[in-house]
Amino acid sequence: MPLISGWQRRTLTISIFLSIGGYGLFTLWGGWGDVAEALKRIDLPDVAVLLGLSLVNYALRFQRWHGYLQRLQHAVPWGFSLHAYLTGFALTTTPGKAGEALRGVFLKPRGVPYTVSVGALFAERFADLITVVLLCLPGLWFYPPAQPLVIVALLVLPAVLWVLQQEPWLDRFEQRVARREPGRVVTLLQHFLHTLRHSSRLLALGPMTSALLLGAVAWGAEALAFHYLLQQMGLPVPLPIAFFIYAFSMLVGALSFLPGGLGSAEVTMALLLVLNGATPAEAATATLIIRLATLWFAVVIGLGALLRPPRY
Repeated sequence: MPLISGWQRRTLTISIFLSIGGYGLFTLWGGWGDVAEALKRIDLPDVAVLLGLSLVNYALRFQRWHGYLQRLQHAVPWGFSLHAYLTGFALTTTPGKAGEALRGVFLKPRGVPYTVSVGALFAERFADLITVVLLCLPGLWFYPPAQPLVIVALLVLPAVLWVLQQEPWLDRFEQRVARREPGRVVTLLQHFLHTLRHSSRLLALGPMTSALLLGAVAWGAEALAFHYLLQQMGLPVPLPIAFFIYAFSMLVGALSFLPGGLGSAEVTMALLLVLNGATPAEAATATLIIRLATLWFAVVIGLGALLRPPRY
């Protein structure tokens, strides 16, 4: 089984090189010497705390993912499910994290159709988006310019969720597709509709409530890591504002549809930190450390999983 396809490998390679260049410019903006001084405030125990809270995030999100597969009546063994989930992390830096659909390649030999794995991935991304929006709310009044974006998200996301729950609409669409002449387009539409069906089941009230609760704790763990980092650097940013800065940066990154939110999330986070009293060097340092401890830590874990494919 190939590890990753050509376009996936190219996307990962390009994102790594762009990140190195972008983070280098970011450090230059903060000032090399000042950033180096800010880095000295963080020691190995601090790094362990940050990585540990990231692992909490990954573990809870995996629990949600594994529950999704079970709800869709695919009781994949825990070990295979975990491996497939982690391999997706290798392609977290693809636009919209679409590359995480790589999980389906490893689950297919276990009898999980692509429509199921992609449907579960869509439900996961959708739940994460709502969770991040909700985490923005406690500190939203501290930064009024962010309110329009969050309010629009609060209006649009429930509307999309409501549309996905309209079974009669899907039924009629499916019937119209079935009446068309067989062909590649019809097959793609049928796969798309099957994927929507699976996602719709996972986005119903019961599973969605559980997903949001798990997501809130999972993403809250990373936001807590961000707050801990700021405290260790001597930046007295209150907990609600730290949660807002982290969550809003993730929201901007997700809506930008850039690979892993690269660039947009970092710039947003750094600017908000400066607005809350950090120097450019401190803002650059905190942003780089938290992104390495969250986004890029996940990519490293995913690449490690790809190097040890399971035997089916």
